[in-house]
Amino acid sequence: MEALGPGEEGEEPPKGVRILGSELVETYTVYIIQVTVGTHEWIVKHRYSDFYDLHEKLVLEKKIDKNILPPKKIIGKNSKSLVEKRQKELEVYLQTLLATFPLAAPKEIIGITAALAEELFHKGEQLLMAGEVFNIKPLQLYAVTQQLRQGKPTCANGDARTDLGHILDFTCRLKYLKITGTRGPVGSSNIQEHLLPFDLSIFKSLHQIQINHCGAKLINGLTSSKHTLATLSVQFSATSMMEVLVPEAYEFDHWEPEGTSSNPVTAVIPTWRTLTTLDMSHNSIAQIDNSVKLMPKIEFLDLSHNDVSLVENLQHLYNLIHLDLSYNKLSTLEGIHTKIGNIKTLNLAGNHLERLSGLNKLYSLVNLDLSNNKVDQIDEIRNIGGLPCLEKLVLSNNPLSIIPDYRTKVLAQFGDRASEVCLDNTITTEKELDTVEVLKAIQKAKDVKYKMSNSDKKIPEDSKLSAASSKSNCSSLSVHPSSPPLPCPASSSQENDRHGFGYP
Repeated sequence: MEALGPGEEGEEPPKGVRILGSELVETYTVYIIQVTVGTHEWIVKHRYSDFYDLHEKLVLEKKIDKNILPPKKIIGKNSKSLVEKRQKELEVYLQTLLATFPLAAPKEIIGITAALAEELFHKGEQLLMAGEVFNIKPLQLYAVTQQLRQGKPTCANGDARTDLGHILDFTCRLKYLKITGTRGPVGSSNIQEHLLPFDLSIFKSLHQIQINHCGAKLINGLTSSKHTLATLSVQFSATSMMEVLVPEAYEFDHWEPEGTSSNPVTAVIPTWRTLTTLDMSHNSIAQIDNSVKLMPKIEFLDLSHNDVSLVENLQHLYNLIHLDLSYNKLSTLEGIHTKIGNIKTLNLAGNHLERLSGLNKLYSLVNLDLSNNKVDQIDEIRNIGGLPCLEKLVLSNNPLSIIPDYRTKVLAQFGDRASEVCLDNTITTEKELDTVEVLKAIQKAKDVKYKMSNSDKKIPEDSKLSAASSKSNCSSLSVHPSSPPLPCPASSSQENDRHGFGYP
């Protein structure tokens, strides 16, 4: 593979070929051939007849000596001794061909781009007209990037169908792109696709892009789509949000989104002005960093299946209505309403939450998923029981879900809105609502009894305080008739107030 392992610029990378062994397939033997170009290598398998056909063609064209290929054998062709002998002879044959025709070895960068160009020559216009998502591999993008950097002719083999121009014309107009890499080697090679760099600046009109199993730090040119991209998905590829949203930030100590800073020393970064949906789920993101400031129009944000432990910086997203933070490492929600006050759908499933304080001021919340957490007290539901718009609540697989009559006890926390709440994706039944009414009546009776009890305590306490106050005033007047009465100490007054309201 010529450009996958280049030496110095303009130099051909070293090439090599070896036969590593053989294996019997049905009634014939195939030889396992390792090809090396630069630092990359791959395995191919061929039987003797493939060598023979190639040799006949080369001899016919008078390019090689007809005697350098080991002869055919009919009897005992699969015997161990013959196969081992032939393996050595075929290796010498291949090495001779490589030395004789050093420029005839496949140039895979050109080969990969030529195959892609020919595909788009035939199908490109049809794909664009249909508005379909185009799937491409990182290896293909790497090959295109490398060929453009080499500055070589766009049509290396003379076939107009394989001209690089077909790729560039297609990518300029494409709207929907999906890039899917692989973990592990490509085919029988040692090429790691997720470690290949590539440039996306050849795409000029993207509305939607999905990137899977690539190295986010190795992707260049994604930000060139800031003025057109509406949906961005990056999965199994990133370790931070910044390396995707603002890779140029690593070059500056200080930066601000365009239109927010008057400091001439600060680097000004253009925003993702059309981006409304960002999916960065299934990555290794530990922090919601301040790169989110660069996407002011975002409405849907998915950060599920990451390592986030704190909700921060989301106060910059004024249009955010859907947030998925499921399967992260959240253990507290204190002050969350100051970050996502306008949220309508919130998924917090699969975290480490025991308490729900902080959710009580999310007045726009309609859908809330708290499944697979550690909530074990029904009283915690009071933090969300007063939310006026909440319609769907999921609490399954929390410790409290095994409490007897769990559903009705939870629904009772919503008071008169119990019938409007769908719990654990199950519509509330009339029987459950009847039970909720009973629980509400019992709770109301307890509240009345508690108030009456406090009222009974208050009357004698007030009498004692009044008597003590009168006695104190009389005593003061008799002892110091010519002096004004001293004010009572502040602590005593506060203590009296506490007893008056039934505090211990």
